[in-house]
Formats: sequence, C-alpha cells, structure tokens
Amino acid sequence: MTAWLSIIGVGDDGLQNLKPAAQEALDQASLIIGGDRHLAMLPDDGREQKTWPSPLMQMVEEILARRGEPTCILATGDPMHFGIGVTFAKHLPPEEIAVYPAPSAFSLAAARLGWDLATTEMVTLHGRPLASLISHLAPDRRILALSDNGKTPAEVSALLISLGYEPSDLTVLEHMGGPEEDSHKGKATDFTGSRFKDFNTIAIQCRAASGTRVFSTAPGLPDDAYVHDGQLTKKDIRAATISALEPLPGQLLWDIGAGSGSIGIEWMRAVAQSRAIAIECASDRINLIEQNRRALGVPELKIIEGKAPDACAGLAEPDAVFIGGGILSEGIFETCWSALKPRGRIVINTVTVEGEHELFHLHREYGGNLSRLNISHASAIGRFTSWKPLRQVTQYKLVKS
Repeated sequence: MTAWLSIIGVGDDGLQNLKPAAQEALDQASLIIGGDRHLAMLPDDGREQKTWPSPLMQMVEEILARRGEPTCILATGDPMHFGIGVTFAKHLPPEEIAVYPAPSAFSLAAARLGWDLATTEMVTLHGRPLASLISHLAPDRRILALSDNGKTPAEVSALLISLGYEPSDLTVLEHMGGPEEDSHKGKATDFTGSRFKDFNTIAIQCRAASGTRVFSTAPGLPDDAYVHDGQLTKKDIRAATISALEPLPGQLLWDIGAGSGSIGIEWMRAVAQSRAIAIECASDRINLIEQNRRALGVPELKIIEGKAPDACAGLAEPDAVFIGGGILSEGIFETCWSALKPRGRIVINTVTVEGEHELFHLHREYGGNLSRLNISHASAIGRFTSWKPLRQVTQYKLVKS
C-alpha cells in the first residue's frame, strides 16, 4: 500500500511556506485533522475536517479504521519528535505514512539561544506529569521543555525552587517563527505565578543553590532518598542488583515484591525510555512507591497492587525480572521465567536460609550464577572504628537463551 496518511509539520508562520510535496499531500486529502489553530489556517472548501478529541487515541483509532482513505494530519513542528507521527509509526508500516517535518521547537529554541542541541536535554511536558522533569535536573545542564500550556513555566519555576534550583536561568519562548514571537528571561524565582501564551517552550540553564542535594542517575541512590518502612533494598545491594539486571533503552522490568519501589525507580532513572512495573501486595507500601516515583522523577512507573504470581497475569512480557520478595511463593519463578523474553534476565535476592535453599535448587536445575553479597560499613566504637556488616544477601541471576 502506498502512503495514504500524510503528516505535515506546520510552523507558527502558517501554511504559506509548505514545500510543494507537502502542499500537494494537503490538497489531495479528503480528511484533514489538526488542532483548532491549524484548521483555522485552511479555507472552507467542503472537505471533512476534524479536531483532536480527548483522549486523543479515539481519533487515532478512527483514522486507522479508515485506512487507505487520503488523510492529512496537520501537526506542529517535527511530527517525529514527541509528535503525532510517533504514535502512527507504532501502528502503521512506514510506506503507508508520508511525514513532512518543519523545524521543531527544539531547533528553533537552540537557534535563538545559541545552544548545542547535541548536548541539550530535550523533554516534553505536554500531556506528561511535571515530575518527569526531575530526573533530568543536574547542575549546569541545559534543558529544553515543551510546555503543556501557559501555566507550565510557573509550575516549572515552583518545582525548581522546591528542589533547590532557584538560581537557574529560565527563558520562555512564545510562538517561535510566527508574528507573535516573544521571549521572557529571568531566574526561576521571577516566573512564579506568571501566565504565558499556551504555545511556548521553556529553556532551563540549571544552577543549583549552595547545599542543594543532587542525585546521580547511576544506580545506588542514598537510602534516605526514599520514604520507606524498612522494606528497602539497601544502597550497595541495589547498585549490584541494577547492574545484574542490565537495563537497556526501551526495555521493561517487573519489580516483584517492590517494597518502596527502589529497584524499578533506579532501573528507569538509569537508562532513557526504560519502563518498569512495581508489583506489591501491601497497600501501605503502594503509597510509599507513589511518593518515591514522583519525588525521584519517574512518575511513569506503573504500580500493580497484588500478590505475584497472580498479579502478573495479563502484563506485558518483561525484558528483566527482579524478585526481591516472595521467591518461596508457589509458581512465582515459573510464571516469571515463562513470561520473560528471550535474552531476558531474572535476578533474585534473598536474605533467608529457606530462600537460599530455593536458589540453590534453581541453580542446579537451570544454571546461571549464584553470588553472595557481603557489605560492611565503617562505624565508630568509642574512640575506635570497626566494621558493621549489613545482612548478607544471596543473589541468583539467570539469562534466558
């Protein structure tokens, strides 16, 4: 099938600067979809026009149901950079889609500011939780963020202040490339309570105040970075566990017996586009996971309240599984091993003799690697220093061929 769906990126300067191929695709479409701003640019020539509903997937499904009908979507900037083109590329082969990009807001902002895009973090807050910005914050980092609406800059400002980044320099760029283009510069503290035009992009030059606590994305966050009830994989063991799980971009982790959610959280922080599902049966710990995922910048961490293996039914197949609790539950290993994708990793930690015996049994039957993790920290005893050992952890890792 030849391309029947055209996705055209439109700048704030309107349709007059479309390339001939994009203009031809627009002229031939019998159905045109876009935002109110885009449709207002079109003449009333009798062709069917539709705006995006909420939720957006309703229109996506309708367009797919009309597959083959000449259809044009008017989008903003580059449809393949946090845009609608990405959504349709998940559902259709590339030969059925023709994409005509315009300069993205990121490209325009970098040009205005003189920033190197290759070293700038690019994120979107459009339809995304504000907390997703947190994991990108670091001293001296440059961030470009697509706003959700005119209130987003003030919300970003309040977030930066709450995290100790109030000296950060902010620039709000409105309607870049169009007749209403404007920009506003200041410190984070200058934007509290401000309202801008809905079509804006935020540039952040991160600067941390003296004494601001900064967390690396490397595995092994301090234990007190989490709210927990004691059910927490400790820092050193957590770092070794994430290393054993080998996070890769776009891959999915099942964190079973998630406790405070630390393994799933650090899996997602370690690698971009990684995903995780935290499975926990204790309702009071569900609240802890919710607090921790927001505070540490991974609000997309999915939480399932229930007991494995029953709670695993219907979940997407994982690329990695961590079992931090419940290895003695009947059927839990078999369920996870069956669901695990080829080349997937399963890592199991236990601190009990009974759990260790189960790991010995699995090792004999399936192979893999068994390790004992013994960590000691120096602590004072009067005028002297001694080693205080943590509870020994037995770790089993198995890779599915």
